[in-house]
Amino acid sequence: MPRPHTKTQLLNEAQEEYVALESFLAGLTPEEMIQPGALGEWSPKDVLAHLHEWQQMLFRWYEAGLRGETPPIPAEGFKWSQLPALNQQIYHQYKNWMLEQVLAAFRASHCRTVEWIQNLSEADLTTPGLYPWMNQNTLVAYITANTGSHYRWARTEMRKALRPRRGKDK
Repeated sequence: MPRPHTKTQLLNEAQEEYVALESFLAGLTPEEMIQPGALGEWSPKDVLAHLHEWQQMLFRWYEAGLRGETPPIPAEGFKWSQLPALNQQIYHQYKNWMLEQVLAAFRASHCRTVEWIQNLSEADLTTPGLYPWMNQNTLVAYITANTGSHYRWARTEMRKALRPRRGKDK
């Protein structure tokens, strides 16, 4: 799938991939949702918490930019080359959350993201380096990485991991 470059493309991809992810999740039992092994030691619940937190980080980056600040990217104490360690920290941050909490947080985060995109102008989304933290990237690129492509990655990885256990392609 080509990467989105416009607001319409971004919204379409985010929604299509969200629906595909929710459809995949609907085929899992509550027990499967909390069983480790969907992505290493992570359960599907943990993968959703990961998606949620990355969207929260994106909101924090954007809000810092609005205040004229340059936030630590990707997170305080981490470089892009340290994503495995950051993702493990996120896992530990949410691992004791109940399934219902994670589902509600993930769904609310997705809705907030879609609403945010709808309220941004095409220029805000497509201007390279709109805020210093973005370097020469666009908001579309950052949002895509935290919506459509991230949802697709999560669904693909979970499907690959769960297929052998379930004995069928979900």
